[in-house]
Amino acid sequence: VQLQASGGGLVQPGGSLRLSCAASGFTLDDYAIGWFRQAPGKEREGVSCISTKGSTDYADSAKGRFTISRDNAKNTVYLQMNSLKPEDTAVYHCAAASDEYGSGSRYDYDYWGQGTQVTVSS
Repeated sequence: VQLQASGGGLVQPGGSLRLSCAASGFTLDDYAIGWFRQAPGKEREGVSCISTKGSTDYADSAKGRFTISRDNAKNTVYLQMNSLKPEDTAVYHCAAASDEYGSGSRYDYDYWGQGTQVTVSS
């Protein structure tokens, strides 16, 4: 069972990135998926999650700017991030919960992938 996050990089404030979370060894559509981020010296925080049926939820910091989606045919979940701000700089991780719904708590997730670095800077 593996999750792999990708798509991070360096972007200017106001720019966009699309993160991908690809699964191998299991079928993502059986799991709720969450995106989390961790900035240096800070706790890991939930950014967004999507249920097995496609219901979505966002942290206040992400609402209106980020969009989570899933493509079960590709066994991949995406996080489209627009209007990026310097405070969005962090390592972004995806995680899978063997439940219909995800949450913003990292303790509700069973599998984690290695993160991808997002840096927002001019």
